[in-house]
Amino acid sequence: MEPTGSRRVVVAAALIDAQGRVLACCRRDPPALAGGWEFPGGKVEPGEDEVTALARECREELGVGIEVGALLGEVALPTAGWVLRVWFARIVGGEPYMIAHSELRWLASHELDNVAWLSPDLPLVNDLRVALAAGVLGLWDGR
Repeated sequence: MEPTGSRRVVVAAALIDAQGRVLACCRRDPPALAGGWEFPGGKVEPGEDEVTALARECREELGVGIEVGALLGEVALPTAGWVLRVWFARIVGGEPYMIAHSELRWLASHELDNVAWLSPDLPLVNDLRVALAAGVLGLWDGR
């Protein structure tokens, strides 16, 4: 992996609701990714910290305010020097609606395989399954 200073970070949220389900979002574009499912999020802009970027992306993509919890995990992206970091989060304002996606679904842990996750998200879906099975209490304790 490249040194931290030269890497680019994409942040995403494993948004968990009161029933312990996670929000999955279907990509509308670009054409190469359309129809694939992902955790909502996007690029961290220069000078922006990851939590601020994640909150901004959720406002822009879903129209919701969030509270960010613990880090679920990190995976390298296909583009050299890029990483995807997924954080647990919960909605604290608004109801999610489709701004940047073609479909949204709340999935219980036993439903996580019901959608075609994009390959970068897939390893973290497996980590999420384990975390959901253990319960979501304590996810908001520190980062």
